[in-house]
Amino acid sequence: MSGVAPVGNARYQGGVMPTRQPLTADSSILVQGGSLRTWSYRSPSVEQVQVVLSTEGRPLDADIELWHGPDNTPCKMRVYVENGQLRPFSAVVETPRGPNTVAIRNIGQVEFPLAANVVADNVDQPSPECTSSSTTIQGGALRTYPFDPRIDSVQVLLKTDGRPLNARIELLQGPNNNKQVIELYTEDGCDRPFFCYLVTPGSGNVVRIVNTAPVEFPMTASVVAHSINDEMSSSAVLGGDVVFGGEFSR
Repeated sequence: MSGVAPVGNARYQGGVMPTRQPLTADSSILVQGGSLRTWSYRSPSVEQVQVVLSTEGRPLDADIELWHGPDNTPCKMRVYVENGQLRPFSAVVETPRGPNTVAIRNIGQVEFPLAANVVADNVDQPSPECTSSSTTIQGGALRTYPFDPRIDSVQVLLKTDGRPLNARIELLQGPNNNKQVIELYTEDGCDRPFFCYLVTPGSGNVVRIVNTAPVEFPMTASVVAHSINDEMSSSAVLGGDVVFGGEFSR
């Protein structure tokens, strides 16, 4: 298979990432819990592919690997999403010097299928703001990026100066409430930088980037807003009961 999904597989009607040119649900391949699907690209001209994973509202738990030659995995990641329909996963995987194979394994239970789509055309690129604004994160350190409720999605770009890249990306909504977690390894963060979108509906969204490598392996991170919902208010919302009167004792 050369990057084209098999025709005879069941289709999945789920949500996909709202990128510049959204992928259709009909092009997604259903990956049952515990199963593995691969997409192979023999042409060396395919230097990037975009991976989109979603569910119909259930949790998403998957392993994504890039195979380049026998027993060579230059990039791999573990992805967990609490709700794969509300927050679909979308990332760009660098595939220089083909042939390459992208392997997606659904490590969830059989009751939790996912929809997978891997394409090599119209791959999303970081915005100029994303590529120009970066912060160095030393090995073992972390950095947090809070976002306004009006921000619907953000861009995340991680890279190094050629050293290995080991990182954990977390999307939190509330104290220690992980909505999405990505554990990433890349053998060369300059040749194979990592770029993804995180969907951030609602309020209280914080992106946390952790450099899980030793102190000798710093990395640069850029996290910027991608899409903005101007209809969402950024002011405080008051809630709870207000009671007037009654006794007050010291």
